[in-house]
Amino acid sequence: MIRLMVAGLAAGLFFSATFVLNRAMSLDGGHWYWSASLRYAYMALLLGAGLVVFKGPGYFGRVMAELARHWLFWTISGSIGFGCFYALICFAADFAPGWVVATTWQLTIVATLVVLTAFGGRFARRIWLYALVVLAGVALVNLSNVDASDLRPVLLGALPVLVAAFCYPLGNQLVWEAQRGRRGLPQIDADLLANSFTKVLLLSIGSLPFWLLLYPCVRPGSPSGGQLLNAALVAVSSGVIATTLFLHARNHADNASKLAAVDATQSSEVLFALAGEIVFLHAALPGPVALAGVAVAIFGLIAFVRHEH
Repeated sequence: MIRLMVAGLAAGLFFSATFVLNRAMSLDGGHWYWSASLRYAYMALLLGAGLVVFKGPGYFGRVMAELARHWLFWTISGSIGFGCFYALICFAADFAPGWVVATTWQLTIVATLVVLTAFGGRFARRIWLYALVVLAGVALVNLSNVDASDLRPVLLGALPVLVAAFCYPLGNQLVWEAQRGRRGLPQIDADLLANSFTKVLLLSIGSLPFWLLLYPCVRPGSPSGGQLLNAALVAVSSGVIATTLFLHARNHADNASKLAAVDATQSSEVLFALAGEIVFLHAALPGPVALAGVAVAIFGLIAFVRHEH
């Protein structure tokens, strides 16, 4: 269990780059569509090339055959878990600081419990209690940033992240359930998906139709050179390294409670994102209420981990 938690925390460190770099691109005037879609275009290219080099053309052919057999499943799960999730995260970066978005994102802990319960998972009352403690910390952070004269940070910065918090675990859980032969889902190649890079590649490619359909709805301008570079950095640090670590830990969780505990490690993104914004974007240190909220959220995380251990 400890190894799963360490992998989850390492994923949180690399995931935090998303919030800092997305905020940097937003402050530079880059459109959120490119911040989001370029990440998965880069990921598909990087992971595809990596599998060819390290696993061989034959293995890559098996991956593409799996995609062709169950293209609808991968399009749906990729569009929900990667497409909708990240489009909303990048959109929110235009209206709220990165560390606030990262804190609000911790609502995925509660969302994960709801999603797993919908798939038949059952949890001890203490797990719900610890999740609510984390939720209280998130609420404190957001309340500290509320301005009665301008509610856009809440409406356009927090609400999209709330929806994203449900999209991410739902898309990933569909794959987890299919791997274990749940009725009503396609019989995907579970042995092939034991490789976390393969799973991330399939979800990334599955999200591409979502981005193509979204483009005419948004009609963004051309991305700048800086946005092309920053999106590539996000793709490597958050998209490839962090997502693979997270899915690796999630794939080795053998029950619903461990799944929820791995997801809970993503609370660490708050501290990493806050430190990153202060160091690289020269953001001001949050006030005492916000810091108290961060402390409460971390306390809830530690309690969660101790209970599972």
